[in-house]
Amino acid sequence: MLFNSLDFAVFLPIVFVLYWFVLKNNLKSQNILIVIASYVFYGWWDWRFLSLIAFSTVLDFLIGLKLSKEENQQKRKILLWCSIFVNLGFLGFFKYYNFFLDNFITAFSFFGNDIKANSLNIILPVGISFYTFQTLSYTIDVYRKKLEPTKDFVAFTAFVSFFPQLVAGPIERATNLLPQFYKKRTFNYTLAVDGLRQILWGLFKKIVIADNCATYANLIFNNSDDYSGSTLVLGALFFTFQIYGDFSGYSDIAIGTSRLFGFDLKQNFAFPYFSRDIAEFWRRWHISLSSWFKDYVYIPLGGSQGGTAMKIRNTFIIFIVSGFWHGANWTFIVWGALNAIYFLPLLLTNKNRNNIEVVANNTFLPSIKEVFQMLITLSLTILAWVFFRADTVGHALSIISEIFSKSLLTIPNFEGFIKSLVVILMILFFISIEWLGRRGLFALEKIYVVKYRLLRWAFYLMLIISIIIFGGDQQGFIYFQF
Repeated sequence: MLFNSLDFAVFLPIVFVLYWFVLKNNLKSQNILIVIASYVFYGWWDWRFLSLIAFSTVLDFLIGLKLSKEENQQKRKILLWCSIFVNLGFLGFFKYYNFFLDNFITAFSFFGNDIKANSLNIILPVGISFYTFQTLSYTIDVYRKKLEPTKDFVAFTAFVSFFPQLVAGPIERATNLLPQFYKKRTFNYTLAVDGLRQILWGLFKKIVIADNCATYANLIFNNSDDYSGSTLVLGALFFTFQIYGDFSGYSDIAIGTSRLFGFDLKQNFAFPYFSRDIAEFWRRWHISLSSWFKDYVYIPLGGSQGGTAMKIRNTFIIFIVSGFWHGANWTFIVWGALNAIYFLPLLLTNKNRNNIEVVANNTFLPSIKEVFQMLITLSLTILAWVFFRADTVGHALSIISEIFSKSLLTIPNFEGFIKSLVVILMILFFISIEWLGRRGLFALEKIYVVKYRLLRWAFYLMLIISIIIFGGDQQGFIYFQF
């Protein structure tokens, strides 16, 4: 079920009414409703894969209970690795089986040994990378004794399958979300209004910005051999805002929907395209995934505490694994490695934490130096996105080669170029609103400071009309494939 679908527009009010008006005084019943709603939400796509979520839920719930009673460290490690092996085993089979098989065959063919093996027609379960990491964080934190294991199976099931963030995050930690299922929740009007505001902005990002950008990004990338360097740059720019509008839009809708039910999810995007260096970008982009890898992979490897060789090794590991998490293609691995190359000079010169506060925190406009830094960072990010979007590494290299040719100096030309100028204007409007709201958790969080209610409602109405009039062809969320 898509957030930007009629199905969800019917589903959400029904669950909301049942939750607050029918079951408002019964916490257990509310949690049961969330579980049922979450399984309906996920099963709407393909009910067969509900068994995977259910199996991971039961497994990690039981392992958590067993860990709480087991004092023998060796047995505790066995329990932990059982959870890791099973959860990552499911993920590896559905997401990476054909990738490893194809590369295994290619490697042997290179040395003159032909191996006959058939790839499998495997359907990738939506959101498997997200809920796998979410339930793994529970087991790991219980193992580390940072979290008391729950004995409430309904609450734990609701935590694993919570429908607003089930299929594309944010990847929540049990330490933040699970305790919220234990506490009695009362309807908070202010919180609900704030949630609706964030949902509206998320829908605008997805339907107006991402879906319109997707039309031209797909056209240009799918026919890249026919276009000049200047057109390819425009295509990369469209994809840059497509993926941001798509993914951060989903996160906004997920967080806003959670607030309607009295839950508080972590911020997942913090205006990353205003970053002044790559280190800041990765503190602001897909925060829940970046922090997951930092806490459960990077720090256990030694983080940045060792010598230069260890710092370089750990940086490449974390970025390459992050790239591979996104998909079974060498393009994602190269994308991750390229970001590691961007990041290393900052780490090795101890400049990776120079820009902690939001840009122009105490002023309205950035300084010339900050503008220069943001443009460089965005340019490097756009270059990396070419690998992320391309079909193959060779495809990405051919696009980049053309971008750095003489044709870069020509006027962009492609079918629908004039219409695309309207999308560019939408992007500029979008950037302006994001800039004004960059100090909040999302762009419209502090819009209440606008003195006149009429102006606020006029702005909301304009966004709604824009969604209706300028909504592009309906596209699935990009991160569903991960």
